[in-house]
Amino acid sequence: MLVKCLAAALLSSSLLSVSWTAFAFTLANPKRTQGLASNPAQTNIELVRITGPGKFLSAQVSKQGGSNDLTFVNLTVDGQNVVSISYAAAKNIGYGADNLFGLKLLETPSGIKNLTIGFPGLLEFKQELVLGITVRETAIAQILGNVISGQ
Repeated sequence: MLVKCLAAALLSSSLLSVSWTAFAFTLANPKRTQGLASNPAQTNIELVRITGPGKFLSAQVSKQGGSNDLTFVNLTVDGQNVVSISYAAAKNIGYGADNLFGLKLLETPSGIKNLTIGFPGLLEFKQELVLGITVRETAIAQILGNVISGQ
């Protein structure tokens, strides 16, 4: 309700012209798609590929082990890169703190690192959405990725 009130106020302003569809956050037929890489080699690995059309709500990629955190998480929507960041960069840049960018790095005392991706609005894809990793380190036990998507 608050979003619609704010949207109405903004739309009545001559400073901003936005359609109501920009505020539609409905996700029909939600589903989780999971991918796993055990003992991954230093290469590019596709964890999840979803054929469109569809809408992206969120994703998470957890990494157990590793020698230097130079594993990159990549999110591609219709051939366009949306996210490409290593665990080391996410930590160094400060994505352990709450932020509006849509990334959050969580670390457990046992050394598992979890990078979450979720933007303030849904991302629509027409052809495909790909969640992958680029491994540039050794000693990773496993990497698990999940994507929540729908229509």
